Amino acid sequence: MRTARFTLDPAFTVGAVNPRLFGSFVEHLGRCVYTGVFEPGHPTADAEGLRQDVLELVRELGVTAVRYPGGNFVSGYKWEDSVGPVQDRPRRLDLAWRSTETNRFGLREYIDFLKKLGPQAEPMMAVNLGTRGVAEALELQEYANHPSGTALSDLRAEHGDKDPFGIRLWCLGNEMDGPWQTGHKTAEEYGRLAAETARAMRQIDPDVELVACGSSGQSMETFAEWEATVLKETYDLVDHISLHAYYEPHDGDVDSFLASAVDMESFIENVVATCDHVGARLKSKKKINLSFDEWNVWYMSRTEAQVSALDWPEAPRLLEDNYSVMDAVVFGSLLIALLRHADRVTVACLAQLVNVIAPIMTEPGGPAWRQTTFFPFSQASEYGRGEVLDVRVDSPTYETGKYGEADLLHATAVRAEDGSVTVFAVNRSRTGALPLEVALSGLELTEVVEHSALADADPDARNTLAEPERVVPHAVDGTSLRDGRLTAALEPLSWNVIRLR
Repeated sequence: MRTARFTLDPAFTVGAVNPRLFGSFVEHLGRCVYTGVFEPGHPTADAEGLRQDVLELVRELGVTAVRYPGGNFVSGYKWEDSVGPVQDRPRRLDLAWRSTETNRFGLREYIDFLKKLGPQAEPMMAVNLGTRGVAEALELQEYANHPSGTALSDLRAEHGDKDPFGIRLWCLGNEMDGPWQTGHKTAEEYGRLAAETARAMRQIDPDVELVACGSSGQSMETFAEWEATVLKETYDLVDHISLHAYYEPHDGDVDSFLASAVDMESFIENVVATCDHVGARLKSKKKINLSFDEWNVWYMSRTEAQVSALDWPEAPRLLEDNYSVMDAVVFGSLLIALLRHADRVTVACLAQLVNVIAPIMTEPGGPAWRQTTFFPFSQASEYGRGEVLDVRVDSPTYETGKYGEADLLHATAVRAEDGSVTVFAVNRSRTGALPLEVALSGLELTEVVEHSALADADPDARNTLAEPERVVPHAVDGTSLRDGRLTAALEPLSWNVIRLR
């Protein structure tokens, strides 16, 4: 196979990686919360009911910002139900997922969960702009963040939390462009409501960071027009606009599935173009950044039948996709796409964290384990901090049904503060190893610290309750760095991490 090549030079960069790029998402959906992060009575549960085995894995995963409580769930959410004595909290019907919400885990428990993860874990709170509006958003903000001396801040103290929660990052609703969303609105309706809410929240705190709802996908009929209309109303009031995207193979088209990041990169670039067009029309020097606050591999085609069959159970098993090596390679490629646009994608949330299309799985009363997708995320979070270098590949290509000709190599590189460089690379070929040469210009690098790969002779191999360590990254031999040139062979269908110093 022809060698894939690119050059790394510190003079050519994309931008600094915002730690929030390695965020995640906890929604009251299926078993993400109950028997996921929260299971009183579990052998590892602490006094507050949080599973210590899950906390340990989430720390290892390297998650930063955690978006909560939805998702589609938030469009029917009454925040008041989730505070105060647990025994007094009401049970509610959750229209989004045809489930019964007990509210045993609520706002206080979410903040406690983040505190126990560590200082890198930042709250990212969504407000309900589906069935509620400005007043309820302000009440939640006051309860959560005001120090003391008002009815709601004093109520928080009465509930046991004297200190404010300090939530800086807020989502103004969720997927309001989607007809499936409770309280779905037109772009004009939502844009006006988002602007009113943003303006009011900034009266309480001018320094809050706000995310307006963008399109739920590039395939939406209203895509781009939605963003332009919403931003016309909110441009000077918000900091980010959201993007959501999920990928799965359709009709057995594996080649297109492997190139899913082609669509993700196109989505990002088209939203950036739309944002900048609105900014130009408004003659504004401000740049709107992107919050890619839902992304993953998700076998969504199975979901509708699962949900429609439910009869309001508590924490049903929903969206519990079991990920293969192939899924993990696509997942890694999506991470590469986010890093390649770190100049504008400043928040990203893997949806979701536990059990629900998640890198971590649990069994009620039993163990927790890592899915195949756990490893690309944890490695990217650990080694993908610093400055993204501009990578422009010269690669062999292959044909896809959806995206035409696509590169077999998908890659990026991040330079850390200490001058070390990590190359993240995916070989999309299912049949052959891909030779790689990287020319290093202006980089004082002399050795390969490590080359690890996630690959398997069986692309359908996966980790399960019975075999929780069937798939793990392995060391790759033969990768070398000589005379300013890195050479490697990327195994077929593989996610690769090559660390240089």
